[in-house]
Amino acid sequence: MNLALGRAGVTLGLAAAVLGVITVGYGLVRKRPDLVRLSRWYAALVFFGGFIAAFAMERALITRDFTVKYVADNGSTKTPALYNFATMWGALQGSIILWALILGGYLVAVVLKFRKRLADPLVGWALFTMLIVCAFFFGLMVGPANPFKGFSPPVGFDGPGPNPLLQNNPLMAIHPPMLYLGYVGFTVPFAFAIAALITGRVGEGWLLATRRWTLIAWGFLTVGIILGSWWSYEVLGWGGYWAWDPVENASFLPWLTGTAYLHSVLVQERRGMLRVWNISLLCATFALTILGTWITRSGVLESVHAFTTSSIGIALIGFFALIVFSTVGLIGWRGDRLRSPGRIDSPLSREGAFLANNVLFAAFAFVILLGTLFPLAVEALNNDRVSVGVPYFNRMTMPIGLTLLFLMAIAPVLPWRKASAELLRHRLIWPAWIGIGSMIFAVIVGARGFIPVLAFGLGGFAAGSAGRQIALATRRQGWRGFVGRANGGMVVHLGVIIIAMAFAASTSYVRQAEFTLTPGQSAKFAGHTLVYEGQNVKQESAKIVDQVLIRIDGTGPWAPSLNKFANGNQTIGTPSVRSTFTDDVALSVIDIKDGDNGSVTIRVTVQPLIIWLWIGGGVMAFGTLLAVFPGRRRNPLDAVSAPVSVEPPKEPTGVTP
Repeated sequence: MNLALGRAGVTLGLAAAVLGVITVGYGLVRKRPDLVRLSRWYAALVFFGGFIAAFAMERALITRDFTVKYVADNGSTKTPALYNFATMWGALQGSIILWALILGGYLVAVVLKFRKRLADPLVGWALFTMLIVCAFFFGLMVGPANPFKGFSPPVGFDGPGPNPLLQNNPLMAIHPPMLYLGYVGFTVPFAFAIAALITGRVGEGWLLATRRWTLIAWGFLTVGIILGSWWSYEVLGWGGYWAWDPVENASFLPWLTGTAYLHSVLVQERRGMLRVWNISLLCATFALTILGTWITRSGVLESVHAFTTSSIGIALIGFFALIVFSTVGLIGWRGDRLRSPGRIDSPLSREGAFLANNVLFAAFAFVILLGTLFPLAVEALNNDRVSVGVPYFNRMTMPIGLTLLFLMAIAPVLPWRKASAELLRHRLIWPAWIGIGSMIFAVIVGARGFIPVLAFGLGGFAAGSAGRQIALATRRQGWRGFVGRANGGMVVHLGVIIIAMAFAASTSYVRQAEFTLTPGQSAKFAGHTLVYEGQNVKQESAKIVDQVLIRIDGTGPWAPSLNKFANGNQTIGTPSVRSTFTDDVALSVIDIKDGDNGSVTIRVTVQPLIIWLWIGGGVMAFGTLLAVFPGRRRNPLDAVSAPVSVEPPKEPTGVTP
């Protein structure tokens, strides 16, 4: 039954997407609004098809239906309920189901949001574009990523269960869906960008209609990346949280270009500038989500997060190429209409700072993309395997990150068009003193080294600038001053600053050592006292947990462990972390000796301010939520349908906020 139900859902979703593309496309070309309005039914059927497919797969996993090959390959009667549920996105074919389900959900949300404007060509072409993307992903489930292949299990068969690393922490149930909500969410602004190019309505109206969609997708992607770092820190036991792994980079790349867009779009809304740049950034962001999917799911790059080699890679890279060539062609076609009616009057202005910000984000993305794909290019050309390690990424991204911190301090206080030196001095005096105070405080508490101390100073400088803007807003408007895109953005800045300073501290002052201890023996390291108390063995449904009990400074006991999974030969370590607001002490088991003395070898990693990484991520999420609900000065729906002037440079095109 699960096979039949799942196949029916995939078939329904694919048929609805393809028929929707044909019907809506024909209606747009022939100017038949009645046909375009049918998109609401096709959207509902696409979502329903994805929901049926997801329901069938979850039902198969929960009932351990091993006649479904995906369940036979990834499920097990011994897998705990939470991880069994999350197994749907723990492997290649199931992850495409989740992608299609979320994409269908966004499609329905767009139809509901613009239900009174479905006949508008801009909305119609956007839905047409989204239906094409839906058809592609449902097509993957019919072809190379079919999740509903049959299997004939022998009597007494039990599957191997998911990868042990994917059933070792509850974040597995949250982290991938958050990433997918961000990845897939960028389809909406991309679709409207394509629609604006096709219709020639390249003014500012389409920006106003989609800015919240972009912000929501960016917010989900931000949370997904933070949760992924937390998962890596809590599960892998190497003492870190970000290794510039290819799959980590694949999620970070669209975040960078999306962040650049969220800044530069303000310039277009206010001054009618950077039109080509903004459309290019949006299209690049969506294209990078497809490229990231290819990196993750094709098996071309080695990563602890990546799936196994699959023929899906050819389809994904082909779709990526289609997006790139179509976007470039449309931008070239609409080149005359994309000319900006305004220009930057002075580099010392808010638009000048945003432009510099965008150049830095683009450079950041290029450095990461080069480091990620370079090994693949070398292997393709010379059949040699090379690796680009952490030193390359740290060395290349550090100056960009520090410069971005400086711009985060300067940009919020700059006025549009032009700023005077006297104005800057007046607005930056207190943030500058806060930055100096941050450096002095960091040195007093033990910070050493030019780069970390500089990072603390720039972080304090940027935090003072953001705090100043929030204080002014709340003084004028009370607590409502926090709500809105501008001040929500300042809260996001504070979250970024917290993360930047925690990153600088934790990577610059990390200390690590290994100790072999017998029961009752203690060790001192980095100002902490560790006492080994003994072992504890627990039998769970899917694994045997061999815990090592250690007290840290009299607290605990903390219990790092080695986990021996029943359906496999792997032994997976699980660290145990004692977190405080000042530092983390992470314990990982290296070896447990059998014998009378019961000695163990543990790795101790001490890093300052780690907890502030997760706090900073929470602040960013809160700031994004504030920015999603600004005071609305005009209805974006009206902006979409408003007449748009396209003859530069007579007057600014579109609707200015």
